Amino acid sequence: MSEGRGKQANKARETRRRIIEAAGALFLEQGYGATKLQEIADRAGVAVQTIYFVFRNKPSLLKELVDVAIAGDDEPVPTMDRPWFTEVMTAPTAESALAALVAGTRGTLERVAAINEMVRAAAATDPEVRELWPDEADPRYTVLSTAAESLTRKPGAHPAVPLEEAADILYAVLSPELFLVLTRDRAWSPDKWERWAYDTLGSRLLADSGP
Repeated sequence: MSEGRGKQANKARETRRRIIEAAGALFLEQGYGATKLQEIADRAGVAVQTIYFVFRNKPSLLKELVDVAIAGDDEPVPTMDRPWFTEVMTAPTAESALAALVAGTRGTLERVAAINEMVRAAAATDPEVRELWPDEADPRYTVLSTAAESLTRKPGAHPAVPLEEAADILYAVLSPELFLVLTRDRAWSPDKWERWAYDTLGSRLLADSGP
């Protein structure tokens, strides 16, 4: 009985994953507003009623897509409880913390930067999308300001950079907009972006960033 329930749960999770992947691909190809749920169902290989059953409606599907893209999976674990962020917080030096932060952020941006741009465009014309993320503290800034607070207290941090300024610098350099400008518009590899971001941030946030 329990084995049957396990198989059923795995099948439900696989169906959910296929729907989210199909939605993400179509939203990026066509735009959120132009994409119909029937098109998503066809690409995912499910009935459109399945999408309504699993996600209720199109805005809820978009919200789930964004959450999964940020996290990298569908586990209900906040960013600041993720292993890569724990590595940032527990790193012994500012240099190692910055390296972990840039690497972890790169992984997130590779999944979410283009989706973020699509959501912004959708929110500009669709009140239902705007309501998914009401005006409140920016979660990305919350994560990066927490990282900045930890980094600036570690050995090797630049002593003259205030916490708020460090957080603002991280927020700007590690932004999805700048990531897209360099990796998509200017065709940088993610590896090149990661080296540049570390060097750029290190020159301001580390006491000795090397030559």
